[in-house]
Amino acid sequence: MAQPSSAATAATVTAAAGVKSAVRTVEVLEYFAERPGLHSLADVQEALGYPKSSLYMLLRTLVDLGWVETDLTGTRYGIGVRALLVGTAYIDGDEAVAVTRPALDRLADDTTETIHLARLDGTDVVYLATRASQHYLRPFTRVGRRLPAHATALGKALLATLRDEEVERLLPERLEPLTDHTHTTRAALLDDLRAIRERGFATDREENTLGLCCYAVAVPYRTPARDAVSCSVPIARLTPGREQMIRDALIEAQERLVLATRHL
Repeated sequence: MAQPSSAATAATVTAAAGVKSAVRTVEVLEYFAERPGLHSLADVQEALGYPKSSLYMLLRTLVDLGWVETDLTGTRYGIGVRALLVGTAYIDGDEAVAVTRPALDRLADDTTETIHLARLDGTDVVYLATRASQHYLRPFTRVGRRLPAHATALGKALLATLRDEEVERLLPERLEPLTDHTHTTRAALLDDLRAIRERGFATDREENTLGLCCYAVAVPYRTPARDAVSCSVPIARLTPGREQMIRDALIEAQERLVLATRHL
């Protein structure tokens, strides 16, 4: 059997090194995306385990390209503006986000509360669009953020479109709590998902944010659904009548969203 030439071997080694470098670059950017603020080289090295010298060179390259930024001392690092540009391009170019805008605007007007559109990404939901509550005096946006699906009405609405065995494969038996109200076992979550399938909408009562209740419905333009829309309202403002109004508005919005996304 013919042995590979030295040139072929060198090309394979070079390709493998390129793939390794690309993987490290992505992991570094994801590290910063998950940890807002600035971090030292030692912090990043401890979390990722890369050789400090090669990590330093990678960070400096990313700084030069605008993907990573530093403080005035040049010793602490954080996500750069180019990451924002790419994230914005993803949202601006997503057809589902574009066609759902009128329905989100109307839902925000009907409820006067905070409205979110989010997408299931593995075991998390990623927020794609937000309409701020008319009652808040402070800015409130989660675009680009991610939260565990099991701790949000959005995530549970989407998980409920999966079969129980699919959820079991996706999520571990023990679930990380965000508050004292979060489901911490897969069995408890599965019970909740069965109830969601029966009533047609999901809720979370202070499961990811204390003092806040959320309602959500999936947008089933795909099977299983990957996007969902929610309405968040402070517990202090949630009367039985307002709760029913929000549920009705969400179901109506779901019907409009189904029509808006039927061509996707």
